[in-house]
Amino acid sequence: MAKIKTIGVLTSGGDAPGMNAAIRAVTRTAIYNNIKVIGIRHGYEGLIRGNFQQLKSYMVSDIIQKGGTILKTARSEEFKTPTGRKASFQNLKKEGIDAVVVIGGDGTFTGARKFTEEFDIPFIGIPGTIDNDLYGTDYTIGYDTALNTIIQAVDKIRDTASSHNRLFFIEVMGKDAGFLALRSGIACGAEAILIPEIETDSQNLREYLESGYKRKKSSNIILVAEGDESGGAYAIAKQVKNDFKDYDIRVTVLGHIQRGGSPTAFDRVIASELGVAAVEALMDDQQSIMVGMMNREIVHIPFNKTIKHHKDVNRRLLEILDFLNV
Repeated sequence: MAKIKTIGVLTSGGDAPGMNAAIRAVTRTAIYNNIKVIGIRHGYEGLIRGNFQQLKSYMVSDIIQKGGTILKTARSEEFKTPTGRKASFQNLKKEGIDAVVVIGGDGTFTGARKFTEEFDIPFIGIPGTIDNDLYGTDYTIGYDTALNTIIQAVDKIRDTASSHNRLFFIEVMGKDAGFLALRSGIACGAEAILIPEIETDSQNLREYLESGYKRKKSSNIILVAEGDESGGAYAIAKQVKNDFKDYDIRVTVLGHIQRGGSPTAFDRVIASELGVAAVEALMDDQQSIMVGMMNREIVHIPFNKTIKHHKDVNRRLLEILDFLNV
């Protein structure tokens, strides 16, 4: 492979706190190695439209602490088509971009893998999603910040739940994965956690609620991942209300508050490490891989592996929840 002189960087899919830290790390590592950096705005849509801007070192100053992404992000249906990918390739060649770093989740990596199968431009992925559901890395950028956002919100809700003896169903993000609900539920002392990986056991939930009512608990917090098969927090709360007339039930959907905010120190550091690793991987002639972190070490995982393989939740945490709620 010829020496890389210019790389592009983009963010795609849902935004995640720490993406800016990754952009900063990619930009400055490339510049340190005398590589020109082109920021691609609005993800794959920007690639198709040729929405490019050269990034200088000063342009990524004062962004490590900011949530969101300075490059903006978008989902692109057109990039899924051969016509969209061909237009992207032509724009990359016209701009003289030799390789691209993409920051996002499995949809982002699926697009990158498809592109590299058709065109000879290497892509490297950095895992950026609050869901933490990508195979091949222990943590994704944004996950830790989202966890802390949830915990802070639930702590506040418990104050009012205790004051009024209420049962709160709190819905968190996680359409296909319960990582956020499970770990934040442990951290904030939730009495029950409902996630898509575990079929909701109505009988166990009923027994718990009956037990809690008899013990006259001052508050009850149940965390529900938005992808739970039982239909989400509102559907579950409605059923529980029908079965337990004496419970004062409320529902809170945290929604997109989980995506925003200043990234935690953990997310800033891991984003910086992965940003540096992505550029180094390109310089080492790597392509079609995600740079991840496992057991505190940087790893290279092929796109097809991180896309096809399923990352499971830590079932031990569910057992721990039972121990803590006797």
